[in-house]
Amino acid sequence: MTKKVKRRVLKGEKLIWMLIFVLLVATPLVQVLTKAELSESNLELEKLKKNITAQESLNESLTMKINELASLDNIEAIAEDNGLSYNNDNIKVIDSNN
Repeated sequence: MTKKVKRRVLKGEKLIWMLIFVLLVATPLVQVLTKAELSESNLELEKLKKNITAQESLNESLTMKINELASLDNIEAIAEDNGLSYNNDNIKVIDSNN
């Protein structure tokens, strides 16, 4: 007959096994949550990039419109429509170096 030997489990040993169990469960959970957060951040970043691209396109379009409206030909046409004429003798050049 063999005699069963009872093995005593120490408090520290229970704590170590509990810590190992928690780490084995918590590590994959934390990884999944971190990757989900990263994915959400990347999605938001892509939306912001899309908005920035659209705004840059609009800004470029408006800049072209401003340049078109500020052209000398357009200014002369509007002046002529309002009864004004171009007289080179009335133009005075001011030198900013003085």
